[in-house]
Amino acid sequence: MPDTVSIILHNTIPGKTSRREYFEIENHRETFHYMLENVINGTALSLSIIKGIHERLTDRLLVDKEQFKQSENAIMGADFKTASPQETPHLMKQWVDNLNYQLEHATERDDIVRIVIDFHIQFERIHPFSDGNGRTGRMLINYSLLERDLPPLIIRAKDKPDYIHYLGTANIEQFTEFALERMKEEAERLKCFMNVEEKILKDWDE
Repeated sequence: MPDTVSIILHNTIPGKTSRREYFEIENHRETFHYMLENVINGTALSLSIIKGIHERLTDRLLVDKEQFKQSENAIMGADFKTASPQETPHLMKQWVDNLNYQLEHATERDDIVRIVIDFHIQFERIHPFSDGNGRTGRMLINYSLLERDLPPLIIRAKDKPDYIHYLGTANIEQFTEFALERMKEEAERLKCFMNVEEKILKDWDE
Protein backbone atom coordinates (compact mmCIF):
# COMPACT_ATOMS: atom_id res chain seq x y z
CA MET A 1 0.00 0.00 0.00
CA PRO A 2 2.74 2.61 0.82
CA ASP A 3 4.43 1.76 -2.50
CA THR A 4 1.16 2.38 -4.36
CA VAL A 5 0.70 5.73 -2.61
CA SER A 6 4.26 6.71 -3.50
CA ILE A 7 3.61 5.98 -7.18
CA ILE A 8 0.23 7.76 -7.30
CA LEU A 9 1.20 10.86 -5.30
CA HIS A 10 4.86 11.27 -6.14
CA ASN A 11 5.23 9.43 -9.46
CA THR A 12 8.24 7.56 -8.12
CA ILE A 13 9.13 3.85 -8.24
CA PRO A 14 9.90 2.43 -4.75
CA GLY A 15 12.82 0.04 -4.50
CA LYS A 16 10.72 -3.12 -4.24
CA THR A 17 8.38 -2.22 -7.12
CA SER A 18 9.02 -3.69 -10.58
CA ARG A 19 8.49 -1.70 -13.75
CA ARG A 20 5.47 -3.86 -14.58
CA GLU A 21 3.89 -3.16 -11.18
CA TYR A 22 4.60 0.54 -11.69
CA PHE A 23 2.92 0.51 -15.11
CA GLU A 24 -0.08 -1.39 -13.74
CA ILE A 25 -0.64 1.23 -11.01
CA GLU A 26 -0.11 4.12 -13.42
CA ASN A 27 -2.47 2.50 -15.92
CA HIS A 28 -5.16 2.08 -13.27
CA ARG A 29 -4.89 5.77 -12.42
CA GLU A 30 -5.20 6.81 -16.06
CA THR A 31 -8.08 4.39 -16.64
CA PHE A 32 -10.00 5.64 -13.61
CA HIS A 33 -9.71 9.22 -14.88
CA TYR A 34 -10.91 8.07 -18.31
CA MET A 35 -13.83 6.23 -16.77
CA LEU A 36 -14.85 9.17 -14.56
CA GLU A 37 -14.66 11.60 -17.46
CA ASN A 38 -17.02 9.46 -19.53
CA VAL A 39 -19.41 8.86 -16.62
CA ILE A 40 -19.56 12.59 -15.82
CA ASN A 41 -20.25 13.33 -19.48
CA GLY A 42 -23.13 10.84 -19.45
CA THR A 43 -21.50 8.55 -22.03
CA ALA A 44 -23.26 5.20 -22.09
CA LEU A 45 -21.10 2.11 -21.95
CA SER A 46 -20.20 0.90 -25.45
CA LEU A 47 -17.70 -1.36 -27.21
CA SER A 48 -15.57 1.73 -27.80
CA ILE A 49 -15.49 2.55 -24.07
CA ILE A 50 -14.75 -1.09 -23.18
CA LYS A 51 -11.83 -1.15 -25.61
CA GLY A 52 -10.67 2.25 -24.34
CA ILE A 53 -10.62 0.92 -20.77
CA HIS A 54 -8.65 -2.16 -21.83
CA GLU A 55 -6.23 -0.04 -23.87
CA ARG A 56 -5.41 2.15 -20.88
CA LEU A 57 -5.20 -0.70 -18.38
CA THR A 58 -2.75 -2.66 -20.53
CA ASP A 59 -0.73 0.23 -21.97
CA ARG A 60 3.00 -0.71 -22.15
CA LEU A 61 2.05 -4.24 -21.07
CA LEU A 62 0.32 -5.79 -24.12
CA VAL A 63 1.03 -5.50 -27.82
CA ASP A 64 -2.62 -6.21 -28.69
CA LYS A 65 -4.18 -3.75 -26.26
CA GLU A 66 -7.73 -2.67 -27.19
CA GLN A 67 -8.10 -5.60 -29.60
CA PHE A 68 -10.37 -8.58 -29.06
CA LYS A 69 -8.50 -11.87 -28.82
CA GLN A 70 -7.27 -13.53 -32.00
CA SER A 71 -6.60 -16.94 -30.49
CA GLU A 72 -8.23 -19.23 -27.93
CA ASN A 73 -7.73 -18.44 -24.25
CA ALA A 74 -8.78 -20.05 -20.99
CA ILE A 75 -9.18 -19.31 -17.30
CA MET A 76 -6.82 -21.42 -15.21
CA GLY A 77 -8.77 -23.84 -13.04
CA ALA A 78 -12.12 -23.07 -14.68
CA ASP A 79 -14.39 -25.93 -15.73
CA PHE A 80 -15.86 -24.08 -18.73
CA LYS A 81 -14.57 -22.89 -22.10
CA THR A 82 -14.33 -19.22 -22.91
CA ALA A 83 -15.78 -17.81 -26.14
CA SER A 84 -13.94 -18.44 -29.39
CA PRO A 85 -12.22 -15.50 -31.15
CA GLN A 86 -14.73 -15.79 -34.00
CA GLU A 87 -17.80 -15.36 -31.80
CA THR A 88 -16.33 -12.80 -29.39
CA PRO A 89 -17.19 -9.56 -31.33
CA HIS A 90 -20.85 -10.59 -31.68
CA LEU A 91 -21.09 -11.76 -28.07
CA MET A 92 -19.58 -8.52 -26.77
CA LYS A 93 -21.96 -6.37 -28.83
CA GLN A 94 -24.84 -8.44 -27.47
CA TRP A 95 -23.37 -8.20 -23.97
CA VAL A 96 -23.15 -4.40 -23.83
CA ASP A 97 -26.55 -3.87 -25.51
CA ASN A 98 -28.29 -6.24 -23.09
CA LEU A 99 -26.52 -4.75 -20.08
CA ASN A 100 -27.55 -1.21 -21.02
CA TYR A 101 -31.12 -2.31 -21.70
CA GLN A 102 -31.53 -4.09 -18.38
CA LEU A 103 -29.97 -1.25 -16.39
CA GLU A 104 -32.22 1.30 -18.11
CA HIS A 105 -35.25 -0.58 -16.77
CA ALA A 106 -33.91 -1.21 -13.25
CA THR A 107 -34.83 1.22 -10.48
CA GLU A 108 -34.00 -0.56 -7.21
CA ARG A 109 -30.41 -0.53 -5.92
CA ASP A 110 -30.23 -4.27 -5.27
CA ASP A 111 -31.61 -5.03 -8.74
CA ILE A 112 -28.99 -2.78 -10.35
CA VAL A 113 -26.17 -4.46 -8.44
CA ARG A 114 -27.50 -7.91 -9.29
CA ILE A 115 -27.60 -7.06 -13.00
CA VAL A 116 -24.06 -5.67 -12.92
CA ILE A 117 -22.78 -8.78 -11.13
CA ASP A 118 -24.59 -11.11 -13.53
CA PHE A 119 -23.03 -9.36 -16.52
CA HIS A 120 -19.60 -9.33 -14.90
CA ILE A 121 -19.74 -13.12 -14.68
CA GLN A 122 -20.83 -13.26 -18.33
CA PHE A 123 -17.96 -10.94 -19.34
CA GLU A 124 -15.37 -13.10 -17.63
CA ARG A 125 -16.77 -16.21 -19.32
CA ILE A 126 -16.52 -14.55 -22.73
CA HIS A 127 -12.96 -13.45 -21.80
CA PRO A 128 -12.80 -11.14 -24.83
CA PHE A 129 -9.16 -10.03 -24.63
CA SER A 130 -5.93 -12.00 -24.75
CA ASP A 131 -5.04 -10.72 -21.27
CA GLY A 132 -6.25 -8.14 -18.77
CA ASN A 133 -9.83 -9.43 -18.66
CA GLY A 134 -10.07 -9.43 -14.87
CA ARG A 135 -8.83 -5.84 -14.53
CA THR A 136 -11.08 -4.69 -17.37
CA GLY A 137 -14.12 -6.55 -16.05
CA ARG A 138 -13.76 -5.07 -12.57
CA MET A 139 -13.41 -1.58 -14.01
CA LEU A 140 -16.59 -2.16 -16.03
CA ILE A 141 -18.44 -3.09 -12.83
CA ASN A 142 -17.60 0.32 -11.43
CA TYR A 143 -18.45 2.12 -14.65
CA SER A 144 -22.02 0.82 -14.39
CA LEU A 145 -22.25 1.50 -10.66
CA LEU A 146 -20.91 5.05 -10.87
CA GLU A 147 -23.23 5.74 -13.82
CA ARG A 148 -26.11 5.17 -11.41
CA ASP A 149 -24.62 7.13 -8.48
CA LEU A 150 -23.75 3.99 -6.53
CA PRO A 151 -20.48 3.50 -4.61
CA PRO A 152 -17.80 1.46 -6.39
CA LEU A 153 -17.06 -2.18 -5.65
CA ILE A 154 -13.49 -2.47 -4.39
CA ILE A 155 -12.23 -6.06 -4.22
CA ARG A 156 -9.30 -6.13 -1.82
CA ALA A 157 -6.58 -8.77 -1.73
CA LYS A 158 -8.17 -10.52 1.25
CA ASP A 159 -11.44 -10.84 -0.72
CA LYS A 160 -9.85 -12.41 -3.79
CA PRO A 161 -10.56 -16.07 -2.83
CA ASP A 162 -14.26 -15.28 -2.34
CA TYR A 163 -14.34 -13.32 -5.59
CA ILE A 164 -12.74 -16.19 -7.54
CA HIS A 165 -15.17 -18.65 -5.93
CA TYR A 166 -18.22 -16.60 -6.97
CA LEU A 167 -16.90 -16.29 -10.51
CA GLY A 168 -16.22 -20.01 -10.73
CA THR A 169 -19.60 -21.09 -9.39
CA ALA A 170 -21.49 -18.26 -11.15
CA ASN A 171 -23.47 -17.81 -7.92
CA ILE A 172 -25.14 -14.48 -8.67
CA GLU A 173 -27.02 -14.26 -5.36
CA GLN A 174 -23.98 -14.82 -3.13
CA PHE A 175 -21.84 -12.59 -5.32
CA THR A 176 -24.46 -9.82 -5.12
CA GLU A 177 -24.60 -10.05 -1.31
CA PHE A 178 -20.81 -9.88 -1.20
CA ALA A 179 -20.83 -6.85 -3.52
CA LEU A 180 -23.47 -5.01 -1.49
CA GLU A 181 -21.47 -5.52 1.72
CA ARG A 182 -18.27 -4.20 0.14
CA MET A 183 -20.11 -1.27 -1.46
CA LYS A 184 -21.57 -0.34 1.93
CA GLU A 185 -18.06 -0.32 3.41
CA GLU A 186 -16.87 1.89 0.58
CA ALA A 187 -19.82 4.27 1.02
CA GLU A 188 -18.97 4.62 4.72
CA ARG A 189 -15.30 5.19 3.91
CA LEU A 190 -16.20 7.87 1.36
CA LYS A 191 -18.54 9.51 3.87
CA CYS A 192 -15.70 9.71 6.41
CA PHE A 193 -13.42 11.15 3.75
CA MET A 194 -15.98 13.80 2.82
CA ASN A 195 -16.42 14.74 6.49
CA VAL A 196 -12.66 15.20 6.81
CA GLU A 197 -12.57 17.27 3.63
CA GLU A 198 -15.43 19.48 4.85
CA LYS A 199 -13.63 20.03 8.15
CA ILE A 200 -10.42 21.01 6.35
CA LEU A 201 -12.33 23.54 4.22
CA LYS A 202 -14.09 24.90 7.29
CA ASP A 203 -10.84 25.28 9.20
CA TRP A 204 -9.29 27.01 6.18
CA ASP A 205 -12.18 29.48 5.98
CA GLU A 206 -11.81 30.30 9.66
